[in-house]
Amino acid sequence: MGWIVWPLMAFLIFVAPLWLILHYRGQRNASQGLSGDEHEKLQTLVMRAEQMQERIKTLEQILDEEAPQWRQRR
Repeated sequence: MGWIVWPLMAFLIFVAPLWLILHYRGQRNASQGLSGDEHEKLQTLVMRAEQMQERIKTLEQILDEEAPQWRQRR
């Protein structure tokens, strides 16, 4: 029994507190959400996706007028 007491005490005194601190610090950082730079990049991606969606819609309209059978060729 004595052989397990010292390693257990060392674990509880040194390892467990450090483990808990690092674990909850990581969770807090993850729950804070996007940084300002990440939010800006996300907004840029959303804007580009909307522009591409409009371009695709325009191209489909052009193809519908000039080659009505293009959708069936796939």
